Amino acid sequence: MGMVQVYTGNGKGKTTAAIGLAVRAVGHRMRVKMIQFLKGWDFYGEIEGTQGLPGFELVRTGTPDYVPKGGARPIDHQEARRGLELAREALSSGEYQLVILDEINVAMDYGLVPVEDVLEAIANRHPDTEVVLTGRYAPEEVLEVADLVTEMREVKHPYQRGIKARQGVEY
Repeated sequence: MGMVQVYTGNGKGKTTAAIGLAVRAVGHRMRVKMIQFLKGWDFYGEIEGTQGLPGFELVRTGTPDYVPKGGARPIDHQEARRGLELAREALSSGEYQLVILDEINVAMDYGLVPVEDVLEAIANRHPDTEVVLTGRYAPEEVLEVADLVTEMREVKHPYQRGIKARQGVEY
């Protein structure tokens, strides 16, 4: 029986935790699909690090540009809708035992993806498909249908001391 997991909060590690779960699933010969929202930039370490991992597929949606809340362009909406359609297909197909919707919580918060559409995709998933939704600002409606919710909380971060994101660690 597939469950619904949510990794949210203002702390680091949501995508990293989801990738760790994906590696574990692949280690048990499960098929995994990860759809990244708002991540069109191709320099994230997880892209290179997961290439060639048997049973793991990664699809990025979005553009290389930063999208501020309230500043989304038509292409940002289009890319988010494309990601949601890919999510619907992956969730309902029965082909994947784990589907990760990376940063979809942010896409919902920004109004790029309607919460109702995400809830519908979750409800219509194959019964054996586990789904993980990551990103800050998980909507209350998503938290209500989740079986597991983990909130990452920032306590201390190098950025507070002026240290920029480091390749291989933060991206």
